[in-house]
Formats: sequence, C-alpha cells, structure tokens
Amino acid sequence: MEIGWESYVLVNGKPCDCDVIADCKAGDAVTLEVQLTNRSKNSVGPLALTVVPYQDFQNGVQNYNLEDAVTFIGSNTFYIDTVKPKENSVCVGALLFLYTGDFYLKIKFQDDSAGRELPLAWFTLPSVHIRALATPLQAGA
Repeated sequence: MEIGWESYVLVNGKPCDCDVIADCKAGDAVTLEVQLTNRSKNSVGPLALTVVPYQDFQNGVQNYNLEDAVTFIGSNTFYIDTVKPKENSVCVGALLFLYTGDFYLKIKFQDDSAGRELPLAWFTLPSVHIRALATPLQAGA
C-alpha cells in the first residue's frame, strides 16, 4: 500500500520545522497543532499519533526521562479514526515546559488497530525543536 502524507506542525500558532526553533516561556502553556493530509488513493486508519519529548545532548545521548521537566495538558497521544483520500486530520494539544532548556518533540505514528509502529516511510515529521526560556521577573516581585 502506498501512503503519502503532507503534514505541518504549528507551535503556539507558528509553523515549525527542523530548521526553525520555537521559543516559549518556561511555565507557559505551549500549543501544538499537527495537521496530516492523506495524499494516497486509499483511506487510512485507525492511527495513533504520539508526541514524545526528549533532550538531545548532541553527543549521541538522548534523554527521554523528562517527567519533571515537561508535562502535557491532556494526553500526549491522539487517536485518528479514518482519514479519507485528499482529506486531513488535525490534532491539537498543549504542554508545559517546567524548566528552561532546549527540548525536542518526536512525533510518531502507529497503526492503532494492531498496536504496532508503522513502517519508517510513515515517519515524515522531523523532530520539533523548542527552546524554553526564563520568564522575566516582574517589577516589584
């Protein structure tokens, strides 16, 4: 089966891809929107889209143990029933970065009916790079 996706990711309403670092303030809600458009000739689904935060230390080590640094407002998994040819599905969520630093979001898909990850060809979304910055102190605080 040939599957073609066109997709985009918005962070706080702004397009984000592997070449753009999205800035946010630590402690503020960050909205994440992923739109997928089915470019194949067949309907696909059910699917599960999961957002997995991690830190990349640029030395071959990636830290996925971020329970104390990143929290989702709601779930980090979105369930998509069926996407017909030429139609799209939009997943919208939010998360909080509790500390400053550089974080990445891996967005992965799996076939929800079988609980298995889809072939690598499905992983068309690059990791999203988000930089959580310190919130400036208010005058008189």
